[in-house]
Amino acid sequence: QVQLVESGGGLVQAGGSLRLSCAASGRTFSSYTMGWFRQAPGKEREFVAVVSRTGDTTNYADSVKGRFAVSRDNAKNTVYLQMNSLKLEDPAVYYCAATTSVVVTQRETYRYWGQGTQVTVSS
Repeated sequence: QVQLVESGGGLVQAGGSLRLSCAASGRTFSSYTMGWFRQAPGKEREFVAVVSRTGDTTNYADSVKGRFAVSRDNAKNTVYLQMNSLKLEDPAVYYCAATTSVVVTQRETYRYWGQGTQVTVSS
């Protein structure tokens, strides 16, 4: 079992940056592909980014490509989401999640979820 705890959310002006962290418990962190999702009020939870078990492969939603960067440090059991050039459409609760599935952009395949961290962008 994996427990996930996100941190780093907050209020930032449009164009600014935030770095989210997700700390995982357990000794099997490196066995999981790690994803980031977000959910805005009244909307479905959507895929944002994913990083492979070794960290050498990443994938992004088109809406964040070129602005966000996902990475992981398996020695620290932590995955990161660096968010740059934040836009007014980025505010949401951001969740990290863990999966062993090869289908990594669909939330249904993720078994473990964090509690989420709020990101707010002001104009």
